Parts: sequence; C-alpha cells; structure tokens
Amino acid sequence: MIEINRTLSIGILFLGLVLAALPSYGADSATVKTMEEYLDFVDYGGATIFPEQIPSEDWKRFYVIDARDADQYQKDHIPGSINIEWRQVLAKRAELPKDKPVLIYCNTGSLSAQAGFALRVAGMDNVRILQGGYSEWKSKGGFDANRRASLPAKH
Repeated sequence: MIEINRTLSIGILFLGLVLAALPSYGADSATVKTMEEYLDFVDYGGATIFPEQIPSEDWKRFYVIDARDADQYQKDHIPGSINIEWRQVLAKRAELPKDKPVLIYCNTGSLSAQAGFALRVAGMDNVRILQGGYSEWKSKGGFDANRRASLPAKH
C-alpha cells in the first residue's frame, strides 16, 4: 500500500511538473484582444456553412481544404480538396487564395473550426467551416446535399 501511494505521489508530481512547463497562451494580451474584437463582430454562425447550403454547381467556386491527417485524406476525401493538416493551416495561409471562398473541413468540424477561427482572426474573412465536417457532408449526400434537402418531404 505504501509503495502504491509513493508511486501515485511521484506520478502526480511528474504530471504537475509537465503541466507547469507548458506555455501559457493567455499571457499575450494582444492576441487575446484580437480574438475578443473578432468575436464582437463575427456573425452568429461563426462562418460555418452546412453541406445542404452549397448547390452542387457552386462547389467549384470553393478552394476546399481537408484539414484531417494525410492518412485519412488518402483513404477518402471530398473530390477537389487539398490536404493541409489543421495544425498547419495557419502557417500556410500565404498559399491560400484571397480572391475566392475557402472551405475547410475535418471529420466532424471541430478541428477545422479551430483552424478556421485562426485564419479568420488572421484576417482571412473568406474562410468558411463545413458544419459537421466530412461525415455530415457524406451522410447528407455529398455534392448532392443541396438538391436532397430541397426535395419535398416524403409521407
């Protein structure tokens, strides 16, 4: 019992040291102020767009980023998309078009929302986040989601 308590105490001490060594991003007040200003004026949807809001013929207008890792992208992706892993998107923002809408997605929309938020705070207001990500796009019919959503309800 004493050995278990000792091991547990060492583990907790180690975890505390690791957490203390992590950088604090909240200390940069200019960054926090920029995010506050962005959130003051962003529309309620936060730049998200649902798959059914995009008519099939409009998909070619978008520069589509698959923000998942390369293995997931290789297995399947939205045709025409390019792969930039979500943690790299901000660093590669100079490569992204500014004259056309940029649509970013991941599996469910959570990681791409973080990347999209960073891009928008960095001044790229042409970025939209695909609500529900790849899984929702696929389940709603992919490029055909808009047409399917427009069909009369079946009884």
